[in-house]
Amino acid sequence: MNYESMTPQQKAAVALVSFGPEVSGLVLKGMNEQDLERITIEIANLRDVPSEIEDKVIEECHQIFMARQYISQGGVDYASVILEKAVGAKKAREILNRLESTIQAKGFTLLKDIDPKQLSSFFQNEHPQTIALVLTQLSPQQAASIISELSPELQAEVSLRIATMEKISPEILKEIEATLEGHFESSSGRDLSTSGGAKAIAEILNLVESTAEKNILQSLEAEDADLAAEVKNMMFVFDDIILLDDRSIQRLLKEVETKDLSLALKATTEEVKKKIYKNVSERVAVLIKEEMEFMGPTRLSDVESAQSRIVETVRRLEEEGQIIIAGRGGKEEIIV
Repeated sequence: MNYESMTPQQKAAVALVSFGPEVSGLVLKGMNEQDLERITIEIANLRDVPSEIEDKVIEECHQIFMARQYISQGGVDYASVILEKAVGAKKAREILNRLESTIQAKGFTLLKDIDPKQLSSFFQNEHPQTIALVLTQLSPQQAASIISELSPELQAEVSLRIATMEKISPEILKEIEATLEGHFESSSGRDLSTSGGAKAIAEILNLVESTAEKNILQSLEAEDADLAAEVKNMMFVFDDIILLDDRSIQRLLKEVETKDLSLALKATTEEVKKKIYKNVSERVAVLIKEEMEFMGPTRLSDVESAQSRIVETVRRLEEEGQIIIAGRGGKEEIIV
């Protein structure tokens, strides 16, 4: 692999693997479907990446991130002066040219690629006026996505404050923007990885939404059926609970809260439900069904969050050797 001949997609793939599955999952969620498919295919096709190439890719990403920050702080001219001192005039011009199509002289540019769920989680403990102020600086589509994730009480309060908001002081905007940048940039540091491949994309796909996951796997299958099969074998989704034997199901249920279980079962197959009910007492099964009915209509995002928590517990217990997933050290490896 030669750094100079790498495509932007290949560089993006190396960067995402280096950032780790959690950050990569958030980035992928913000992409359109076409870019999502291209990048995930590149990640899946990655093999061992030389450390010197990975270092160059990360350095390039760092330079671009810093350039965006400088632009946000003082505009393009300010960014150009700072970058020239850091990397030289030629490199500074290359970086700014690369960003030219997406540069905004002012605004909360750092937030446009952050997942609405992550932003709404951050906002839950903020004052409604602060939330309202930030949302006025985002696109209507992104603001709408974030509002939909807030609690009903916050939705009403924030909407009212947006509707009644007057002109905002630039100093206040800059102060809030700096706080947000500090929060999201400081939380994105990850240990670097030197290889991609099926395991890397499997970890990322376990974190993206189910619709995106299906689209990506279908694209992988069309491109390389064997690779797609390898990725699927390394993944575990909530419906794969049917792959657990009864003893493993019972061990898992000791770690899972009844509320999470009831919520997770709201959107799953009858086969999964039967598997769960088979491994609990009749009384507990009745309690789970009653709680599901009592919940009434539930947001899909809440159901998926509960399912994700249970899947994380499955992975942990498997790593600890406390449960067995068929196909990953199955019956043929058990000495009876």
